[in-house]
Order: sequence, then C-alpha cells, then structure tokens
Amino acid sequence: MVRAPIRFQHQPRLDRPTTHSRAGVALVNTHRSVRVAIVGQGFVGLPVAMLAQGAGHTVIGFDTDPDRVLRLKAADSYVSDVSSERVREALDSGRYLPTCDPDDLAEFDIALIAVPTALVDDQPDLRYIDAASKTLATYVRRGCTVILESSTYPGTTEEVVQPILQSSGLRAGKDFHLGYSPERVNPGAGLDAIARVPKVVAGIDPRSLDATAAFWQGLVDTVVLAPNIRTAEFTKLVENSFRLLNISFVNELARDAPTLGVSIWDALALAATKPFGYMAFQPGIGAGGHCLPADAAYLSWRLRKAGRESSLIETATRINQEQPAVVAARILARLRRPTALERSGQVLVIGVTYKPDIADVRESSALKVVELLREQGAQVQVMDPYATHLAGVHLDLSTELIAEAAIVALLVAHQCLDYELILTARHVFDACAVLPPGPTIERL
Repeated sequence: MVRAPIRFQHQPRLDRPTTHSRAGVALVNTHRSVRVAIVGQGFVGLPVAMLAQGAGHTVIGFDTDPDRVLRLKAADSYVSDVSSERVREALDSGRYLPTCDPDDLAEFDIALIAVPTALVDDQPDLRYIDAASKTLATYVRRGCTVILESSTYPGTTEEVVQPILQSSGLRAGKDFHLGYSPERVNPGAGLDAIARVPKVVAGIDPRSLDATAAFWQGLVDTVVLAPNIRTAEFTKLVENSFRLLNISFVNELARDAPTLGVSIWDALALAATKPFGYMAFQPGIGAGGHCLPADAAYLSWRLRKAGRESSLIETATRINQEQPAVVAARILARLRRPTALERSGQVLVIGVTYKPDIADVRESSALKVVELLREQGAQVQVMDPYATHLAGVHLDLSTELIAEAAIVALLVAHQCLDYELILTARHVFDACAVLPPGPTIERL
C-alpha cells in the first residue's frame, strides 16, 4: 500500500503533520516500471539503485570509476548496506546495468544525482554535482525527471544544477521536472532501514514536486513534502549540524569535567534519566564520515556568503577538529608512564573506520589519532576487521597483539570484536565506554 505523502506548510506543525493528496494533477504511476538512471554508485547511489530495481524499475547505475563498475558487474559489493548477493539478484533480473558509458543513460524517465559533495580549503566543492549535471544534460528529454540527492547548501539545485540541465535547450518546470530529496542513509543500517526513514522531497514547481514524490513513494514508507527546494536543502544541513553541535558539546564537557572533580560518564547517565527535554549524546574521538563535518561547514560557508556568521557552528567545528589531538594526548600521557615504557611502549589501536560496523574510513577521526600518535614517535599497531582495503592493518585480534601492547586504544567499537580478549590487556583506553570500569580500564 502506497501512503499519501505528508505535507508541511511554510509554518509547519511538526507535532501534527497532515496527509496530502494533490487533486487535479496526474501523478506518475509508482507501480509502473520506468527507466531510472542513477549517477553515482557509492554509499548512497548503490542502495537507491537496489531499492529502485526491487520496486520493478529498470536501473542504469552510472559511475565514472571503472573499478567500481567492474566489481558491480561481478556482483562484488563494496557498500555495507548492499550485499553481494543482492547485487547478483539485481543483475540476474536483467533490470540493473552498472556502466561507465554515459550513452547508457539515454532515454531515462527519472535520473538521480547521488555524488559526493566535498570540501576544499573549508569551501564547498561541487565539481561532482557539476559533472553529473553536465552528463545528464545531454540526455534530458521532455517529460523526464531529474532529482538531486546529494547533501548541499541552499540554492544548489536552482543555481547550479538547473542552468546546466537547461543547456540542453529544455526548460525545467516546463519541459522536464526538477526535484531535490536529501539522502538520509545511515551507513550500516541496511536497505530495509533506508526504506523506513521518512524521505523529504521538493520540486521547483508543483508538478516537479509531484513527480519527485511519486517516484519515492514507490521506494520508501513515508514521503514528506517540503514547501520548496531551498528549505529541503537547508533541512539536511540542519539535521547534521545539530548532531555535530551536540557531539562537540559533550566532548568539551568531557575535557572540563575532571577540572570540576566529576565523572562526565556518571553525569551523562544521570541526565539521561530525565524523560523530557534531554537527548543523550556521549563523548568520543570526534565526528567523522562525510556528512557531519562537511554539512556543518557547508552551512557555515553559506551563511558567510549571505553576510551572516554562526559562531556556534564555527566553535563546534573547531572542537571537533581538535578532538583527535585530545584523544592522542591522553593515550601518550599514559604511554609515557615508566611502567608502560618498561613493557614495550607499543600502542594497539582497535578500530579505524569512522563509525562501528562499516568499512568506510572517510574523514575517520581514528585514523587521525593514529597519525598523531606516530608523529609523536609512538609505535602503533592497528587492528580493524572492516579495514580490508588499508595496508598494514591487522584484520584479526590475537592474544599476541594484546600481549605486545603497553596500551590498547579502543577507538571504534565494532560489534564483532572479542571484548573478553580486550579485557586481558595491561591497560585499555576505552574511548567508546563499552567496557566495564576497572583498574586497567581508562575512559575518555
């Protein structure tokens, strides 16, 4: 059953959303198979490709990386949310084509741009969105729909993507539909989780909104209609900046709590007993990954361009950037104690991906900690069962690795780790607060 989308007005009552069905406008039949082109087959594009193929659409998975395309053609997935078996099923259906050939995009009904948005010198780098838009402009045709999925600052869809697509000679809103729908992928949660997360959609005009909503209604449980594209673009930055602000806040508290003679962990546990007006966050090694640091930087940059500043976002970003150095300093302080040096002076770092249970190391704070430790002359061994693509990383945790280390630094708490074995270490710096307190366990 396809649910009617939820529509928010310009002043939404978020506690009382209303369902919306637009009368008088013909929506695309979400049960009809259409030709879907997805530009970018990464952590967002590949899961969306599998959802679209599973909904009965014919999907063209375009990527400029030939190695990725070869792996996909061999049913070898590199994205944690998509198993190789799922890629094999899609290939065998005859309705999924991984390709590097842009001509395979021809005759698309719906195209999604799902490419990274990077930072260069703390400024937005939209080269991938620009390139993807230029690629699609060649194949835009009357009646088609183009949807930008990439996280970006308000104005990108209308000021960057739209003019490039209109170089085809067709006009957005008149000849083809143009929408925006920010990705809400939680890496490692799986395809089913992606389908359960409400999907915000927007369009440059009512018909573009309808076309964008109709497509996503066939893939996810709940579609939420934004009043306009800029609000939808802004929403994604708000979501991730909110998380960065709170993570940075508790990390700063963790630095200051010892000065006041209190345990940050005890204080946070007590605060979490309040059933209203409080949302739990815990200290860590610093927010990594592509989204949180980049999205906050995008929002801060866009505000500066508009003549405004957000001192709160700037401060949170600075605290987050400093956190790996704070963690490294704590580990080095323990390492430089005579008892530690007498044993080996070696640090075993466990976990270097940017979050647990995935292989993604983009903007990994743990890797920054490793780099800082080595810069200070520490002997560092690294163990992470997910970091199969990194050289010099142990994939298995052994008693030998534990025995050789003066300090074990647990930076990322993968579920598959042998925590009983970790507890046998001489000293554990537990940055994740997953081990029971004890004389050999030091929390961040």
